[in-house]
Amino acid sequence: MTGTNSACRRSTTVADPSCRRVDGPNTAALVDGTEPMRAFRIAYDGTGYYGFQRQPDVATVEDTIFDALRSLEVLAPDADKPAGYAAAGRTDAGVSALAQTITLEGPEWLTPRALNAELPAAVRAWAFADVDDSFHATHDATRRTYTYHLYAPPGAADSSTTPGGVDRAIDDDRFHAACEALSGSHDFHNLTPDDHNTERSPTLSATRDGEYLVVTVTAGGFARELVRRLVSLARAVSTGAASLEKIERAFAPDPLPGHEGIAPAPAEPLVLADVDYPGLEFTVDEDAASSAREVFETRRIDHRTGARVAGQVADGIQ
Repeated sequence: MTGTNSACRRSTTVADPSCRRVDGPNTAALVDGTEPMRAFRIAYDGTGYYGFQRQPDVATVEDTIFDALRSLEVLAPDADKPAGYAAAGRTDAGVSALAQTITLEGPEWLTPRALNAELPAAVRAWAFADVDDSFHATHDATRRTYTYHLYAPPGAADSSTTPGGVDRAIDDDRFHAACEALSGSHDFHNLTPDDHNTERSPTLSATRDGEYLVVTVTAGGFARELVRRLVSLARAVSTGAASLEKIERAFAPDPLPGHEGIAPAPAEPLVLADVDYPGLEFTVDEDAASSAREVFETRRIDHRTGARVAGQVADGIQ
């Protein structure tokens, strides 16, 4: 892996004019040859985006990253994507992330702090690692971990609703049984809109945290909407809306009939929590991490305040 020359090593967030680009049809590089490959950990609030991956005419997280790189003059205005670019995964619209991981070739001064200078507050780089030229953020990931925050307040055993009007109280034991049944190697063709590559081997677990069940789902990779449909099916089993036998039917070769289809759970409670790369250690950029914590702590306070306001209105309507 070759480095940039001394003129291109910077600690500021403004591109050095001496680092001239050579613009190709799809990528941009500096004139001194191949640049170092670097991996970045990216956190984002996905509620304002139509997913991570670029799509025409809608706001995506990936678009904001590429726009930031163009503003820093790391990516040419007409370039499609950075050299060496790859991402760990494609989160759906509304899904957030703690540890989305991207790789790209860039100058040594391109740190998380520098990248954050041009990113919107909802998207924060916070750690990095220098990697070999052969490293690929998608293919080299051995495990991805998602966390789903399922609102599941305990309800009275003889009640069909829980506090807050949520239909059917969740039975934790039934939820854990569903998680166990859904774990392991299966063909999940009934739990994804994908037509191919639907055989996966996830592991599901759940931990109660007050009024929430925190559902953790890990696997080497996921089909589209699989995590949210797993949560949806486990919830249906836990409330008695579906039996454990429905899980067996979901694994059967035949498609589930339309009225038995399993819709995905809402996207907003889902977080891409971790992506594992054996032997790779990330360095936390303390300034960037502090910025990220401040942004998300402010959002936590804003959401709590909004919940109190909504609660007053709901409680005051007689």
